[in-house]
Amino acid sequence: MPGRSEKEPLEPELRALIGILLVGLVAVLLDTTIVNVATARLAKDLHTGVSVVQWVSTGFLLALGVSIPLTAWAVGRFGGRSVWLAGVALFTVGSVLAGVSWDIGSLIAFRVVQGLGGGLMLPVQQTLLVRAAGPARLGRLMAAISLPAVVVPILGPVVGGLILQAASWRWIFVINVPIGLVAFVLAWRGLDRDRDRQRRPLDVAGLVLFVPGVIAVLYALTRVAQLGTQQGTWVPLALGVLLLAGFAVYAARVGDAAMIDVRLFRVPSFAGSSVLLFLSGLSLYGVAFLLPLFYQQVCGYSALTAGLLLTPQGIGSLAARRSVGKLSDRYGSRPVVLAGLACALVGSLPFGWAGVHGGQVPQIAGLLVRGAGLSAVNIAVMVAAYQGLSKDRIPHASSTTRILLQVGGSFGVAVAAVVLQHELAGHPGGPAAHASGFGAAFLWMTALTVVAVPPALMLPGRRRPEPVAATAAPPVTPAGSEAQS
Repeated sequence: MPGRSEKEPLEPELRALIGILLVGLVAVLLDTTIVNVATARLAKDLHTGVSVVQWVSTGFLLALGVSIPLTAWAVGRFGGRSVWLAGVALFTVGSVLAGVSWDIGSLIAFRVVQGLGGGLMLPVQQTLLVRAAGPARLGRLMAAISLPAVVVPILGPVVGGLILQAASWRWIFVINVPIGLVAFVLAWRGLDRDRDRQRRPLDVAGLVLFVPGVIAVLYALTRVAQLGTQQGTWVPLALGVLLLAGFAVYAARVGDAAMIDVRLFRVPSFAGSSVLLFLSGLSLYGVAFLLPLFYQQVCGYSALTAGLLLTPQGIGSLAARRSVGKLSDRYGSRPVVLAGLACALVGSLPFGWAGVHGGQVPQIAGLLVRGAGLSAVNIAVMVAAYQGLSKDRIPHASSTTRILLQVGGSFGVAVAAVVLQHELAGHPGGPAAHASGFGAAFLWMTALTVVAVPPALMLPGRRRPEPVAATAAPPVTPAGSEAQS
């Protein structure tokens, strides 16, 4: 009878597969959110500034994003099981190396190794589960595997605070090792080898243009924070812009053979969704970078207290999740996103005015509202991203949205660090002066919410039923709408 497959329990084999893959997913999600509460400790113990230590998060997020386009090629060439095992192994080895880092440079390098492993794992996890479940049960499947993406980011900052209170910062990386080992053993024993493989050539030219271009722009932002707008800071920026422009021209010429099919941006709803995802990642991760530093350096709280104070944002995201999908179906993505942006804006203001009208109650309420707003934005945007696309373009859209969110996040952390260092330099003194500097940095990040309004107007209004959109599973991001630190 119709709808019966949606009510029947998932068979034991599929539940076992979900369990195996979720163990590895938890390690990546935990690592994405646990590190930010350690930023102040890392800067102190490794004798460096905020603009440098931010690369511990930026490098991880950037590696996570740029390794995503490698996954489709690797799965076709080696099979999903092999790529998953390689991703788990790479992430676990990177965690060990990060735990024994001897300086900030080595820590950043090993965080990149972690990010490359995590970037391989996330798309493969979704691919393996969607293949096993089939289209009839995608809704229930995505609900099952997206729950950790909500819960783990809430617990991550608290776990990080507990570790930093009792032990060295090295343990925030070492904690991933036993989880990674268990995930590897379970996958080795429980995952079947792929028999059907669809080989696709690797877009080497696209990688050579895109990845160095993004890194050059991010490096230029860091140099601006350290040296100001001197002549040397413009060289990497110009190089990065040229490489990214070259990638855009190249991708337009080769079409779907490129790691990012830029022709997708001709669809207004996808173009608007993509810009919003980039800005959402930028704002989400940028503010997540600032919040623990604010609580520790301005308010004087411990890392554990800072982690506890960050949980309201995750609770707000969790509370909004169930109603956002229904509202998007009923009213369309555009009004839901606009309402979410308004909530994110209102929820961020208590931190922007922290130097004048500070107060714990308004900030906690602000985090609840901000979390609900970001959840509404990201979920509704993911729904809108697939509308108007043909079935054969769905995989490219999934990969592109993942890349934009993670690369936007890496830019967000870099921009937040640059703005913060500049504002603190202009507000020397004690905690009160620092509060003014942090307040200005929060206002800069809040302004990005206003910038997101024009692309939000490009999203569709009341949604029309589309078979393609109904079968397209939105990607589960490591930090998506629920990630925080």
